[in-house]
Amino acid sequence: MKTIVDLFVPIDEVDASLHVVAERALGWPRGTSTDVRILRRSLDARKGRPLGYRIRCEVSRGGGDSSTDEAANARATSTSASLCWREGRQPPNVVVVGTGPAGTWAALRLATAGVPVTILERGKPVQPRRMDLANLTRGELNPDSNYCFGEGGAGTYSDGKLYTRSKDRDGIASVLADLVRFGAPTEIEVESRPHVGSNRLPKVLSALRAHLESIGVQYRFESDCNGLRLDRGRVRAVRLRGGDEVPADVVILATGHSSRSTYEWALAAGIAMERKGIAVGVRLEHPQACIDEIQYGAAAGHPRLPPAFYELTAQSDDRGVYSFCMCPGGWIVPAATEAGGVVVNGMSLSKRDSPFANSGLVVSVEPRDFGPDADGPLAGVAFQRKIEEAAFEAGGGKFQAPAQRLRDFIAGQTSTVVGRTSYRPGLVASDMDRVLPPFVAKAMRAGLQQIGKKLSGFLHAEALLIAAETRTSAPIRMPRDAVSLQSISTPGLYPIGEGAGYAGGIVSAALDGIRVANRIVADGNQ
Repeated sequence: MKTIVDLFVPIDEVDASLHVVAERALGWPRGTSTDVRILRRSLDARKGRPLGYRIRCEVSRGGGDSSTDEAANARATSTSASLCWREGRQPPNVVVVGTGPAGTWAALRLATAGVPVTILERGKPVQPRRMDLANLTRGELNPDSNYCFGEGGAGTYSDGKLYTRSKDRDGIASVLADLVRFGAPTEIEVESRPHVGSNRLPKVLSALRAHLESIGVQYRFESDCNGLRLDRGRVRAVRLRGGDEVPADVVILATGHSSRSTYEWALAAGIAMERKGIAVGVRLEHPQACIDEIQYGAAAGHPRLPPAFYELTAQSDDRGVYSFCMCPGGWIVPAATEAGGVVVNGMSLSKRDSPFANSGLVVSVEPRDFGPDADGPLAGVAFQRKIEEAAFEAGGGKFQAPAQRLRDFIAGQTSTVVGRTSYRPGLVASDMDRVLPPFVAKAMRAGLQQIGKKLSGFLHAEALLIAAETRTSAPIRMPRDAVSLQSISTPGLYPIGEGAGYAGGIVSAALDGIRVANRIVADGNQ
């Protein structure tokens, strides 16, 4: 017999046996539970309530089968098992452009179904990519291998956060189970805010690649796609920088939100594209101890408490102002992809043991803000680039970032000095009004003032604004047919993931890749 029970475990009792806690909650005699499996766990640190964990468990009693390994394997293979190319029918030759989660999970589902897949990646494999990241902290950019480009995409070395707004619970469980199968910690399947960490995720990706290669997937790194060859309007090959071609019956375009060169050749080739809203702003950095005190109160510093996080929203002149990609115990990293622009992002390791907390603090930007319609679908790219170039100029080069004390920004004063930071290339005291569009700076000031009234201590003397956070999402969308999921302009082309405007994070991008792979197999089997 199995029973679902919701438990509250005080923070000082987290080491207690869940068997005992569950039996007490259910009124069972001591020692009668045979297994307790955690289904969901979240920290409850709400003010005025006891501090502890809310845990949903499946408790077994008697002779019930409760093998967690079998359950995990079933979840990991359930989606794949439903995919099978019809015997006797020739599968298409699929080329996936991009090794981010959208492209990788599309390849995983297709290859499992028996469809041949080649993956093209402009950057390097995950381990050699580390050297280029180290060089970037010294001011040396490789435009093809950086925090945005390379195996695993932008999420690889910028945290590995796995929470998503998607309501597809089965799909989410399947993606998380895949990650566990290839080496991610098992707790990601139960935590309310799962996170792998930038130190662990590269090993997971290496194991995932080894598996894909073992079932026939071919990888081609440092192979930048710069066009398609069409025949009667349908895809026939992918063209590479340097002149080579890779034959293809189907192309899955999964290049991520920063592949501006892809947008340029796609627009020139007549692939349907439209503007999409984004959000831009800064990275906001606090001492982690400050955030802990705000969120945990008197319990701050408790050895069993993780670094505290926050989610903030405000409103100014009908614009949203909100936190984005919050990194407790994290680091701010240089995420530029072009020589003359500064872009910052956040990441953290699995232990989240940095003395700093950072988050994107961004303002919503609508397509109309990019400029007149005559500027075309790529006006949002130009909008982002202008901010990044202003940040580069204000930072003085070498990817140093302009920074301003939070209190100075609110007061409209230019900072003359800034304090300690996690940002390795270094900071230059500046003024965000030199970098951000006026309407963004105005909304951000108003939003911060609202947040400061809600959270005592948030407007901390050591808090810094660091520019520029511009790559929250793609400024374009490549429209797809609602049923076939192919480009409305180019049969055989499937734009997917963040870069095509259909996802917003690791898990949602993977889900989009799975969805498209399922569609390709289903259509091919008709």
